[in-house]
Amino acid sequence: MPDDFTGQGAGDVVIEVKQGQSASEVAEELAKQGVVASARAFTNAIGNAGKSDQLQPGEYKMRKRMSAASAVTLLLAPDSRMLVTVTLAEGLRLSQTFAKLAEETGKPAKDFAAAAKDTENLDLPSYAKGRLEGYAFPATYQFQPKTTAKEMLAEMVKRFNQTADQLDLEGGAKALGRTPHEIIVIASIVQAEAGRQEDMAKIARVIYNRLDLDPPMKLQMDSTVMYALNKFRTTATIAETETKHPYNTYMNLGLPPGAITNPGDHAIEAALSPAKGDWLYFAATDPNSNVTKFANTYAEFQQLEAELRRNGG
Repeated sequence: MPDDFTGQGAGDVVIEVKQGQSASEVAEELAKQGVVASARAFTNAIGNAGKSDQLQPGEYKMRKRMSAASAVTLLLAPDSRMLVTVTLAEGLRLSQTFAKLAEETGKPAKDFAAAAKDTENLDLPSYAKGRLEGYAFPATYQFQPKTTAKEMLAEMVKRFNQTADQLDLEGGAKALGRTPHEIIVIASIVQAEAGRQEDMAKIARVIYNRLDLDPPMKLQMDSTVMYALNKFRTTATIAETETKHPYNTYMNLGLPPGAITNPGDHAIEAALSPAKGDWLYFAATDPNSNVTKFANTYAEFQQLEAELRRNGG
């Protein structure tokens, strides 16, 4: 019988299971670190359990002087795997995304900014035009401690690509006479402008209605001005709307050159399936409820603005 400890062990030791390692290779490391009494005891225990092929790469919290059977149980338990959970809300800009990742993972924000510039290694879709803004998909992620900044961003792009496939982004864009990139730009504005999910499809319709007018109407979205100025308010001053910048839709016709947020699936769906209507204007009429109301004419829009003022906005 190979040497074996008894019981659950004590103390803490971190064991790394590398990609492609066999159970016997892991056993040698466990024995070396004093987790199990012998490599043979561990390989016998995991073999008898029929789980030699179920070891997953990652870092695990183990204990020293464990029985081989206890080591197998702990190493295969999902809670033993050391993971950092990061939840990225819909509508964050890249700068905010980097700050959140840095806060949760302990890695410097500059590492993420540097990784974002190396877009060739992020598997961005060709229509992203080499820009990560708009394509770092908001979701809850779990990363291993040794996951690099580049690998984290690549995982977000992977989730974007999966969502794009599920929503048929390319087919939907073609049906609307738009490029997939334009859809993401529209979705990013919808995400920034909408106070509630149920208003997103109507806001998308306002954008399309303005773009499709002959001659087209400027979008005049405050959110694009705030992005241009790297500010985070919801409304722009008159002076700010006169800023010369490619993203200022008060000064320039059409869509800005890129996304202004990283939109979630609801905003992308709204951009692909805008509501039916003739609205050209919208306004959040109550700062406390996030309710957005819509108008066909400028005179109606002025009434909405007056309602906002009455509500303290």
